[in-house]
Amino acid sequence: MSALEPQETAAAAASAGVKKVHRSWDRVLVSAFLAGAYIAFGGMVAISVSSGLDPATWGTLPTLFTGAAFTLGLVLVVVAGSDLATGNMMLVPLGALEGRLSVGDVARNLSLVLVGNLLGALFVAFFLAVQSGVIGSSSAEAGSAAAMTFERLAGIAEDKATAHTAWETFLRAVGCNWLVCLAVFMSLAARSVAGKILAVFFPIMAFVAMGFDHVVANMFFLPAAIFAGVPDLGWGDVVTNWLLAGAGNLVGAVVFVATSYWYLFLRDDEPAKDQPEPEQGA
Repeated sequence: MSALEPQETAAAAASAGVKKVHRSWDRVLVSAFLAGAYIAFGGMVAISVSSGLDPATWGTLPTLFTGAAFTLGLVLVVVAGSDLATGNMMLVPLGALEGRLSVGDVARNLSLVLVGNLLGALFVAFFLAVQSGVIGSSSAEAGSAAAMTFERLAGIAEDKATAHTAWETFLRAVGCNWLVCLAVFMSLAARSVAGKILAVFFPIMAFVAMGFDHVVANMFFLPAAIFAGVPDLGWGDVVTNWLLAGAGNLVGAVVFVATSYWYLFLRDDEPAKDQPEPEQGA
């Protein structure tokens, strides 16, 4: 079966957004918890495969390896099905632009999903990353796997929390979710699991390789760094990053994907209230 055309994909995306709102709060929260955990798994494997690669030898290739490995997170979200705030920032507003949801529906859904994503990411960061020993600590023996994963996490966290101005972080978040939402949008066009994975891979790999900021990924990286004992990183730095990244992600999703594709393909159409809604996460 062939893939959906862009106009069909836009309609399917709007229907998916409507479906995400019309569920009980507890199902949304559980689904969002899973998505936060899945993105954290992507972060863990990204740290693991890129640890110990000296930039003096490898240049910028570690960022490519990090991006390629991190795609696991959104693959799990899309194929296994769950609610990721950054994807919902495109899907749910698109349903509202179609006239099928209210602004209140959008705000409630995104707020609940962000809470669930945070809980899932924190659970993995504390228990499965740090307490499990997968991510080491500052006291780990030099040259050991634990020391290398700690150093890699510390480098990522310090870069995101302290190395950029507020404006730079905001813009990096805009670019990030423009690409993430394109990945989600294209995955809706694909009919097969393999097609969905391929649609997700390149945009996600690209945003990570370029150092863009994803609010849910940062819900894993930054708390994990604090739990592991990375020095000179506080919760104030973390919350500031989340606010800037979340705002930028929202702009990237709503302005550059939801509004753009609504204008191109859906603005003059009647809302397709009875259109089948795709069964997948984002």
